[in-house]
Amino acid sequence: MTVEIGALLQKDFGQKVLEAMNEFDGVKSVTVETGRSSDLFEEKQFGDFGEAAILSIIAEKEAKDKVFDAVYELCELDGHQSGLVFMTPEILRSA
Repeated sequence: MTVEIGALLQKDFGQKVLEAMNEFDGVKSVTVETGRSSDLFEEKQFGDFGEAAILSIIAEKEAKDKVFDAVYELCELDGHQSGLVFMTPEILRSA
């Protein structure tokens, strides 16, 4: 079984997480897209909007906590308003 770990982060953290998770044990896939957010980040490069990275990680159920904790630490979420991270319930089937 797998879970999805997703995150909406400041853009700078997207590439950092992509590189770290690419070889992380238990990670089946990782994707990062970029966009803009108007309400999540303190730093706004474009008036009312800040650059964002949208992260999606598919991880093995057994590794989910380690992967989640690694993303949390890499993005320094304990001390900054640099994003949010979430985890879905187990995925029973994907097509």
